[in-house]
Parts: sequence; structure tokens; C-alpha cells
Amino acid sequence: MKKLSRKKLILYGCSGMGVNMLNIIVGSYLCSALLTGGFVEHIESWTYLNTDLVIPALWAALALGAKILDGIIDIPFAAFTNNLKTRWGRRRPSILIGLIPMVLAYVLFLVPLTPTASVLNTVWFGVLLCLFYAFYTLTMLTFYATFSEVAETESDLLLLSTTKSVCDVVYFSLGFALVPVFVSMGINIRSVALIFLPLVLTMLIPLFLLKEEPTSGPNAATVLKEKPLSLGKSLAISFCNKSFIFWMFTSAIMNVGLQLFLGGINELFSSIELNMTVVMASSFAPVPFTLILYNRIVKKYGIGVGYRYSLVLFALGMVVMLVCHQIAPKLTENRDLILTLIALFGGIMVSFALGTFFSAAYTIPTHLAKIEYETKGVTVSPMYFAVDGLFGGISGGLATGPILVWLKQTDIAYLPLVVVVTTGAAFGMSLAFPKVISKMGIAKKED
Repeated sequence: MKKLSRKKLILYGCSGMGVNMLNIIVGSYLCSALLTGGFVEHIESWTYLNTDLVIPALWAALALGAKILDGIIDIPFAAFTNNLKTRWGRRRPSILIGLIPMVLAYVLFLVPLTPTASVLNTVWFGVLLCLFYAFYTLTMLTFYATFSEVAETESDLLLLSTTKSVCDVVYFSLGFALVPVFVSMGINIRSVALIFLPLVLTMLIPLFLLKEEPTSGPNAATVLKEKPLSLGKSLAISFCNKSFIFWMFTSAIMNVGLQLFLGGINELFSSIELNMTVVMASSFAPVPFTLILYNRIVKKYGIGVGYRYSLVLFALGMVVMLVCHQIAPKLTENRDLILTLIALFGGIMVSFALGTFFSAAYTIPTHLAKIEYETKGVTVSPMYFAVDGLFGGISGGLATGPILVWLKQTDIAYLPLVVVVTTGAAFGMSLAFPKVISKMGIAKKED
């Protein structure tokens, strides 16, 4: 596959923004919109028809099944996109095979079959949720698999990952800041979902930029130079790569803290009546600028140092937020101003870590997969991202499931402390990063 210029890499890194935005809308808003429980203001806008449309117990079981399917299906889809044989190549057809049904499932998810709660509605939405997650996975898994195929150098890969991280910040901001604004204006959540639908067209970028050769037909033998891999063989290579698995465990431990922050920070500050828009804006808005410093550190010292610097700042940011929570009851004069300033400071510190976590999640698996191709002639990039999704799903489930529930039942003030502990554990593991990871990204001096 032809490598892309640096300008085209920046454009390429924006491709997944629309698809990821649809995923946030489905997971964070549309699923909740099927039940009226939990909403206080603007219920008629937050829900489809201002009434329950699904049976709660059955819907909970189906939604859980959809998430489990989302985690498991990564692995067979990784083998599918790796071994697909068509005269148009393998990556572009895989993207289309995922994208079209995903969009169709998204649109149909906006259409209830009955105007009130029923088994028919519940099963309908449960099936559509499974289809959406499955084809979302195929689309994004294929997209991530192309990173090692379009980036020629470590510097190019870092640029691509950084661009993708900035786009992650954009869709997070749109999802968690702009959607509530539309709803507060009286726009129904189904209409909001349609407003953001055109963003999915960003995933057409790879169809124009990727230059693939046929993977079937008389010319395929000269194109596919790597060894064909079965599902079992791909899995074996992935789990036998000690550097990759060590990174997976480190990343999973870090992800527990990250998901606790994303999923529980609202509860932490709601008890002191602090505007969450301030915290989230200060955490996400500076990321494009904080990534500049991170990239400079990586180019001079490697990803190992850059990653540890981010972990330290993330932990310090959570300590600041804990201080904010603890002093709130003691403040009387200028309470809101003082709390807002402290929260802003903590959010900015956290922002130095968020972009790094996103960027490293794309860069390191791609880099290790590229080494596998160069040394063994095998393509395992899709499987690496599939395994990454499996580890991320387990760690994220633990964070937002039993750990967060326990914190809510005991004292939510412990949340920053738990995040600091998990971040410290990830820091300790990062000290033992193999050289192939820790020294990655260092700019090579020209003779």
C-alpha cells in the first residue's frame, strides 16, 4: 500500500471522528432516551416520545449482551479484514461492509415500532444495538489497522496518532457539551442524532486516500507479500508478543483510572454543586496544545518518558480535584469562584494526560505490529487492536461497573484516590517498558 504524505496523514487522522461521534450518541444518549427514569428537566426532549419505550429488565439484559458482543466480535473481525480477498483490496471493502450497515442500524434505532413499552420494541432496539456495535467495530478496527500501512516512519505514525487524538477531543467535546445545549433548546434527541449523522462522511476519506492492490485474482500473488494468517495464528502471535502484552496490562490498569474519571467525575462534583461544563472544558479544550509538549518530550526522550510524565500530571490533577471536593463544605465567601478556579487548574493538569493516553493507544500497537511485519512478514495490526479492545473493555467494565458502584455506595470522594492508585501502578509498570516501547519516537539525528 502506498504511504501517505504528512499533509494527507493529518486529513487521514480525521476519518474516524464522525463514526466515533455516532457511537457516543448511541451509547450515551439514545439508549437512555428509551426510558424516562433519571430525567428531571426537558424530559420531552431527552426521550423519544416522553414515555418508556422498552421493558427495563429485558432491555438491561439485551444492552449488556450487546456490550459483551462488542468486546468478543473484535477478534473474528480482525481476522476477517486481514484475510478479505477482493479485486479492490481488503481495507476499503471492509470499511464499507462495516459503515453501511452501521449507519442503517443508527437510523433505524431512531424509529420505535410501538408508541409505548413493549417486548417488540425492546427486542427491536436490542437487535439494532447489537448490529450497530458489531459493524462499528468492523469499521474502526479496519481503520486502525491501516495506520501501519499508511505511515512510513515513527514520526509519521506519531503525527497520525496525534491528529486522531485531537479529533477524539473534538467529538468528546461535541458529544458531552453541544448535545445537551441542543436538548435544552427543545430539540428532541432523535433530531439531534440526525444533525450529527452527516459527520459519518469523514469515514469516506480512507476510500479516496488508500491505494490498495487486488487481494484476489491473477495479480494478488504479487501483491500480498505477507504470510496469510488464520484467526488462531493471529491470536497466538498477539499473545506471544511479550512487549505487546506488557503494554496491554499497563494500558488496562491506566484505563481503569481514566474511565473512572470520565464516568464518575460528574458524581464527584455534583455533590458540591460545581458546574461540570467548567471541569470538562478545562480537561479537553487544551489537549491540542498539551500534545505539542508531549510530542517534543517523545522526540527527545521516547514514549516511555512521555507516558510517565502524563501519568504524573494525571495523578496530580486528580489530587487537585480531591482538594476541591474536600474544601467545598468549609468555604463561605466567594465559594463558587474559588471552587471553579481550583477545578479549572485540576482540569488543565488532567488535559496534559488525556491526549497522551489517546495517542499512545494508537501509536504503540501500530508500532509493534509494524515490527512484526518487518521481521516475520505477517500482518497482525487488526488483531492487536482487537486484543486492545478486549483489554480495554474488561478494564472499562470494571471501572464503570463494580468499582464505581462501590464508590457511590461508600463515598464518592474516594474516586480521585482510586484513580491515583491505578495511575501509580501504571507508572510503576511503565518503568519496566521494553526498549522497543520506551525509546519509540526519538528523533533520529541526521549524519
